[in-house]
Amino acid sequence: MNMNLASCLVLLLVWSARTVNGRHANCHFLYEMQMAEKECLGMLADEQPLNTEGCRGIWDNISCWHSADIGEVVVNTCPTALKNLFTRDGIISRNCTTNGWSDVHPSIQAVCFESKLNSTKLVFYMVVKTLYTLGHSLSLIALITGSTIFCLFRKLHCTRNYIHLNLFFSFILRAVAVLVKDAILFSHESVDCTKQPSLLGCKVSLIIFNYFIMANFYWLLVEGLYLHTLLMVIFSENRHFIIYLLIGWGFPTVFVISWIICRIYLEDTGCWERNDVPIPWRMIKWPIMASVILNFILFISIIRILVQKLRCPDVGGNDQSQYRRLAKSTLLLIPLFGINYVVFVYIIDENEEMENYKIFFELGLGSFQGLVVAILYCFFNSEVQSELKRKWRSLRLKRYIVRDYRLHSSSISRNGTDNMAQFHRNSRAQSFLQTETTVV
Repeated sequence: MNMNLASCLVLLLVWSARTVNGRHANCHFLYEMQMAEKECLGMLADEQPLNTEGCRGIWDNISCWHSADIGEVVVNTCPTALKNLFTRDGIISRNCTTNGWSDVHPSIQAVCFESKLNSTKLVFYMVVKTLYTLGHSLSLIALITGSTIFCLFRKLHCTRNYIHLNLFFSFILRAVAVLVKDAILFSHESVDCTKQPSLLGCKVSLIIFNYFIMANFYWLLVEGLYLHTLLMVIFSENRHFIIYLLIGWGFPTVFVISWIICRIYLEDTGCWERNDVPIPWRMIKWPIMASVILNFILFISIIRILVQKLRCPDVGGNDQSQYRRLAKSTLLLIPLFGINYVVFVYIIDENEEMENYKIFFELGLGSFQGLVVAILYCFFNSEVQSELKRKWRSLRLKRYIVRDYRLHSSSISRNGTDNMAQFHRNSRAQSFLQTETTVV
C-alpha cells in the first residue's frame, strides 16, 4: 500500500494545483483518513447492539463496516480518500461468517488502487506544473517591472494606465497565490503533519486564493468595459475610475462573502476544498463564467466597431493595410480580454479528455497571460517607450556633464599656478582695455 501511495502521490499533488488548502498533500490524505475513522467510530457507537450472534462493526484502517448478522454480506464503495487519490471507484464487500468477518472481496488493491502508474498521465501533469510555474514566474517579473514603470513616470498617470496597473496587480496577486501554494504542496522536505495550519488558517488561505482569482477575471472585464466605452464615445476620456474600482475589487468581494456564507450554512466541512454541495461552488464559478461571457460579448462588439471605423471613407489606406490593422488590434485584445477562457467555459469536469485540454490551456498556457499583457500594454506601449528614452537621454546627459566637469577640474589641478598666472594676466589686460574704452 505504501509503495502504491508513494508512486501515485504526485498525481494528487499536481491535481491539487487547481485548488488550494492549508495542508501538504501527504497530510491532507492522512487527514481524510482520520476524518473517515472518526465518522466511522461515531456511527458504530450509535448502532443498536446485536440481538443475535453476528459480526460487530469495525474500522479496518481503510474502510468502515457496519454490524451484520451471520451470513449477511456488507457492500461498500472505495474509501473517499482513495477515490481522491487514484480517481477510481468500485465495489468491495465482506461476508459475516461464524468465524467472524471474511477478507475483503475483491481486494482493495485490485479495485480502488491504481494497479499500474499511468506514465503518460504523470508526464502530462509534470509538464503542466513545470509550464505554469515558468509562466507565473516570468509573468511576475514582467508585471512587477511594468507596474514600477507605470508608478514612477507621472506622464503615464491616466485612467487607462490606472486600469492597466490594477490589472497588473491582480495578475501579480494571482501568480503569488499559485506559487506560494505550490511551495507548500510540493515541498520535498519531511512534513510534520502535527504542525500543519489550523482549519481556520486553511479556510482563510482558500478565501484569499479564490478572491485573487476572481479579481483577476473582473479586472479583465474592466479592461473590456473601459475600451468599449472609449470607442462608443469617440475616444473621449472616461474619468469615472471609482466605478471601475468597484467592479474590479468590489464585485469579487461580494461574491466571495456570499460563498463564505453558503459554505458556513451548507457545507462547512474540512478545509472547504471539497465541492460536494453545488450551491457554494456556484457562487465562485458562475460569476467568473459571467465575466468571461460578458468580456467575449464586449470583444465582439469592439471588433465590430473597429471594422466600421476601418471601412469609413474618411479612413485612408488600402484594404490590405486596413485588414492588417484590424488583425493586429484583434490579436492585441485577446490577451487583454482573456478570450482564451471562453473556449473551455462550458467544459464539465466529468469529461476526462476535454478536462485535460482545459487543464493544459488554462493552467499551462494561461499562466503566460500576465507576461503577454505586460509586454503588449507596457513594454510595447509607445508612451512608455518615449518616457524610457527620455529618461535614458537625461541620464546620459547628466553622466556626460559630470564626466566633463571632472576632466575640467583635473586639467586645472595639473596646470596649477601657470593657469592662475595666465588668468591674472588676462584679467589685467581685460581691465586695461575696459579702462581705455571708457576713457574714449
